[in-house]
Amino acid sequence: MRIVIVGAGEVGFHIAERLAFENKEVVVVDKNPEALKRVSEHLDVQTVEGSGSSPGVLERAGLKESDILLAVTDSDEANLIVCFFARSIAPKALKVARIRNEEYSSYLGRDGLLDISLVINPDVEVVNSILRIVSAPGAVEVNEFADGRISMVGKRLPAESALCGINLMQLPELTGGVRVIVAAVLREERLIIPRGTDRLFQGDLVYFVCEKKDLNKVMEIFGSRVEPIRDIMIVGGGKIGLRLARELEKRHISVKLVEKSMDRSLELSAILDRTIVLHGDGTDHEILTQENVGAMDMVMALTGDEETNILTTLLARRLGAKRAVVRVNKLAYIRLVQAMGIENIVSPRLSAIHSILRHIRSGRIISTVSIKGEDAEVMEALALEGSDIVGRPLKSVRFPREALLLTIVRAGEVVIPHGDTVIQPQDRVIVLTSRQALPKVERVLAGKR
Repeated sequence: MRIVIVGAGEVGFHIAERLAFENKEVVVVDKNPEALKRVSEHLDVQTVEGSGSSPGVLERAGLKESDILLAVTDSDEANLIVCFFARSIAPKALKVARIRNEEYSSYLGRDGLLDISLVINPDVEVVNSILRIVSAPGAVEVNEFADGRISMVGKRLPAESALCGINLMQLPELTGGVRVIVAAVLREERLIIPRGTDRLFQGDLVYFVCEKKDLNKVMEIFGSRVEPIRDIMIVGGGKIGLRLARELEKRHISVKLVEKSMDRSLELSAILDRTIVLHGDGTDHEILTQENVGAMDMVMALTGDEETNILTTLLARRLGAKRAVVRVNKLAYIRLVQAMGIENIVSPRLSAIHSILRHIRSGRIISTVSIKGEDAEVMEALALEGSDIVGRPLKSVRFPREALLLTIVRAGEVVIPHGDTVIQPQDRVIVLTSRQALPKVERVLAGKR
């Protein structure tokens, strides 16, 4: 598989890194020589210096012979021009564009304009991530599969949890008939893909999978009293803050939005219905105190500046805010923020990476998310006729040891697999795999050609 990536920024670099690790043929195009130098020094990929908006540069990058084009520069207009020329140079190639402007997105969805296969709006993805966190208070991370029927939740195991010290074979005894699978455990920065004899301990970050309708029950089993979110403070009234406030209003949640710009504050006041818009700086101790931030169920720092977001979050927690969500743009900052004890982190760039990767995997990948940074991945895939995983008992399938089949969704029913389970064509399978085992899992899932 040959992939041309236009844009060597954070998104382009990390996608190229992931694909190069999977031994795919990757070409990265950018007009910034320093960005390309970083790529060539760290990754085993080809680089082409020049503007991706130039058809000559795209031809020099080998787009004509490529299977996929990814236009992921920071400019919507540049990405659209790349796709415009790609339509002529490589009409059969899959084309993916990163587009933030919603006006562009709405037109691109009409009549196959520019023949773009997928438009990624990172802001929309981030808001959806935050809404999932709001739906499961106490969770570090929440992802959904099978059209929202299956939840995968990352939850830090508290000392009072009944699960502390048990091995996983005992888990069914404590769940009262609720079906739940422990997919992965993060212990002291070490990723464990567990077996039945493994034990859970206080402080473990446990990733579990269950049906969404059972999520509140499972959270209580894991040691969280599920209290609904009623009051939220948003710091930052940009596109993400505005979109989130609108969604929270629909859910009848009380929202205060703090915005530093007076002009933007007035604009937001005119747009939003029930949200209280406040003009001020989210890092100002006095403003947070006056607005009783300590009484908030959740504080969300969503400005475009991560330093401001981190300071706001630390100050809000010091003043008593129960939970916090922080927006981080630079992926290198994520581990640093986690080390500060801030676990609810959202990133537009990481969201864009996840959305793009699921569309360029082998086989019919429906969705994919990374856990523990990028050390492991959970994929939802459609079982294809003729693939190695279909038509025989799972115990006879040569599945990599560092991978785990979590659930099967068949005709709307959730199936917890065991050794004698036989996967049928068109089943949805949800698989967790380490990064190292991912190429092998792809080969197992892909249908024979």
